[in-house]
Amino acid sequence: MLDINTYDFSGKRALIRVDFNVPRDKETQKVSDDTRIRMAAPTILHVLKSGGSVVLISHLGRPSMGYDKNLSLEGIVDHTSKVLGVPVKFGGDCISDGAKSLSKDLKPGEVLMLDNVRFYKQETMGDETFAKQLAEHGDVYVNDAFGTAHRAHASTTIVAKFFPNDKMFGFLINSEIESVNKVLNSTSKPLTAIVGGAKVSSKITIIERLLDKVDNLIVGGGMAYTFVKATGGQVGNSLVEDDFLETAKVIIEKAKNKGVNLYIPVDTVVADKFDNDANRKTVAINEIPNGWMGLDVGPLTIENCKEIIENSKLILWNGPMGVFEMENFQAGTKSVADAIVIATKKGAFSLIGGGDSVAAINKFNYANEVSYVSTGGGAMLEYLEGIELPGIKAIID
Repeated sequence: MLDINTYDFSGKRALIRVDFNVPRDKETQKVSDDTRIRMAAPTILHVLKSGGSVVLISHLGRPSMGYDKNLSLEGIVDHTSKVLGVPVKFGGDCISDGAKSLSKDLKPGEVLMLDNVRFYKQETMGDETFAKQLAEHGDVYVNDAFGTAHRAHASTTIVAKFFPNDKMFGFLINSEIESVNKVLNSTSKPLTAIVGGAKVSSKITIIERLLDKVDNLIVGGGMAYTFVKATGGQVGNSLVEDDFLETAKVIIEKAKNKGVNLYIPVDTVVADKFDNDANRKTVAINEIPNGWMGLDVGPLTIENCKEIIENSKLILWNGPMGVFEMENFQAGTKSVADAIVIATKKGAFSLIGGGDSVAAINKFNYANEVSYVSTGGGAMLEYLEGIELPGIKAIID
């Protein structure tokens, strides 16, 4: 497999698949969080400094009917130029003669951004003819979009076959894989995973895989109430997946058999409606009254989790402890973030992955206080689960 550090980009056009699916202000359409652009910058700038030119390809949002002005990448060209410190040209579309002419005429040090690749239905279909047209924009293909590596799309997977001897990962994907492998393969102990979010059903596979790796598994968020009900607790109107009560029991038993400390919250902040200004109180998590719902973990749980996390050597965090978007129900999530920062300062390696966890870390301004914040989301989870990612396989094969 080729290494971006040693590859000779001189005089070549690098077709780089980036993930510029960035949040934007609903009114102005301006980029509100440029994390993904900044994290892709080292790869782009490396190619330019090595004497090459760059053609960027990405998606933005989920267009349903072809071209949509609000989802055009033209709206982030100027912001990308500012981040990179070099002018970025706009291709107008992806596969027209005009776009191909622009990429063909690129000089070393120049950057061209094509429009939203998902304006073409052939992208998500993994269409080979479309991928071949995209391949005409480059002499070398670089995949640096870990966030879409679990999709077998034309620009993330199929296009690689047209560069049999000139394909590689960018710096971002390399660092993502390295960070996840560090959690999966390290012998440092104790390893603690914090898995939150709304539903057990979406986390079953990752929880079962983690049971073979971790010393501590902290369960939080809405999914905790399914575990509580599975063990006979009263959960009131809290979110519960009744179809997964038996699954929760199996996970509890597996953890016990494997010697894993499965920590389920012991108290919870409940509300009489799903609203930041709702009436609220703290109760034992297995004694929630009817008409009340758990929206955050309680103070005793916070203290217990802090002790576990702060004494860990490896930490993986995926999913919040409560409805942190509401100020009155963010204490649990904030306390987990605080504890991870403390553990990291003490020498632990901390990996934050999954959209809501990343959003929480950014909300509390802790992105630079932890070891690594993954851009992957679904891709990171599938990689943790042991699933072969199409975008990764396409480069390795």
